[in-house]
Amino acid sequence: MLTFLTRIFSNGAVSSAADSYTYNQEGYYVHPTNGNPNPKVTVIMPVYNAEKTLRKTIDSVIDQTIDFDEIEFLIIDDKSTDDSRSIILDYANAYPNIVPVFFKNNNGSPAKPRNTGIELAKGEYTMFIDSDDWLSPNGIEALYKLLEKTGDPYAIGSTIKVEDNKLVVTGEYNSCEYRESINPCSIPHIFQHLGPTARMMRTQFLRDHNCRFPDMKFAEDKQFFIDVLTNCPSISTTKDVIYYVNRFKDNKSLVSTTTIFEKTDTNLAVIRHVIQKELPEEIERMALNRLYEFDCITRLFNRHHFLRSIRKDKYYKKFAEVLETTKGLRYDFTENFFEPWHKVLVDLFKQERYTDIVRLIEWSLKDTTKEMVIREDGLPYYRLPLEEPFEWARINMLAVYKEHVIEDGQFVLRVNIYGDDLDKVNCFVIRQRDNELNETVLPIDQIGENLFEIKIPLDLLANLNTASHTMFIRYYDYRKLHIKMNTRRIFEHGGKKIDFYTTIGDNFGVNVR
Repeated sequence: MLTFLTRIFSNGAVSSAADSYTYNQEGYYVHPTNGNPNPKVTVIMPVYNAEKTLRKTIDSVIDQTIDFDEIEFLIIDDKSTDDSRSIILDYANAYPNIVPVFFKNNNGSPAKPRNTGIELAKGEYTMFIDSDDWLSPNGIEALYKLLEKTGDPYAIGSTIKVEDNKLVVTGEYNSCEYRESINPCSIPHIFQHLGPTARMMRTQFLRDHNCRFPDMKFAEDKQFFIDVLTNCPSISTTKDVIYYVNRFKDNKSLVSTTTIFEKTDTNLAVIRHVIQKELPEEIERMALNRLYEFDCITRLFNRHHFLRSIRKDKYYKKFAEVLETTKGLRYDFTENFFEPWHKVLVDLFKQERYTDIVRLIEWSLKDTTKEMVIREDGLPYYRLPLEEPFEWARINMLAVYKEHVIEDGQFVLRVNIYGDDLDKVNCFVIRQRDNELNETVLPIDQIGENLFEIKIPLDLLANLNTASHTMFIRYYDYRKLHIKMNTRRIFEHGGKKIDFYTTIGDNFGVNVR
């Protein structure tokens, strides 16, 4: 076995044969190995110029709680020009179940390397990892045991995005609870997070349904996982942390070099792919909503690059192409939007009110304290910076601080909640801002038509980590509802200063010092 120091300081002595491989007709070389012929899981990792991160990623697969001999690790190098191949061969010499696969020419995206991995995989199950990320020590075992138990073709766990000074839970709807053999479309946001992280699939299922990554520079994983999910009769999920995504500032990727217009073109290709599949209407609505609302409205317009651009006509021309794809749909594609004001943007575009679109995006990005009103119907609305009929846009849910008292060793918080899903309110959450894995969950009680109450023990507050914490109401199992508040309360308890404060957006938070 390689020791830790051997891994770190390996000098890549086998790299002299780097250009002497015999490539097959498909343009790749498979390095001969004698690993387990019947592994439980195949891990597929495309590599391109990853020498700085590669060892940490490989080590995270080696150091799994499941016996590494039960894993086939396909490391597929896409014609790196750095020392990646040397590093891969060093590991392959020490571990017979590490299988190097080298491409003769670079393919321009991870699509073909991943597809090659699917074709070569010997494991009953397949999962993917990128060469700059890493796995939790029990990541493979957690998903493997879940699929063995349920017999489902697909399982997914928790992904953590690692930033320079912060840990962020991503795609929380995927992993907010343990679920066994559920309909994937029972999770409303299931198509919102379609990267290859923290998921495992039955290899034969991928082959039977011809699930492959399209040859695109961007969005290839969206199309692949839409194909996977729309073919899955059932899936399972776990709260276990499976995967860590590297989002350090010095980590560059191909995505960062792709323009918004190139990204929109690939998203348009995925939209057309989904439409031609002729899915059942409700499933098609869900899959397309992510592509229309998030990829073609939020990413195209609701960004500062749109406001800064002096060529906004290019954005409008591209969005016209997006709308063209909606003409044959059986329904109004805006009906499923998670943010109702996005429908206003579409209506403004159709009326060629481009100046109002700019005003709307300025309101979205620059107005940190948006006016919210409970109207005659008892439901919450944004007041938009526009004239009728575009003055109002619905808010799905709104929580507003009402009062608090300190009694019987508890901070009793009362909040008014308005919206469509009062019956779906689950709990109250205090979550550390720089480490979202650290959270405290408390019950919330409805004590009036719109009035809810949370009792927070003072000792619990004093025992929170010395840090800033966000506080929100969780509803529909994973959706977050922040509390609007314009007051402040500071007191001491248990030797700690407890500071309930409001953020720049008037959201309720607490600092513990």
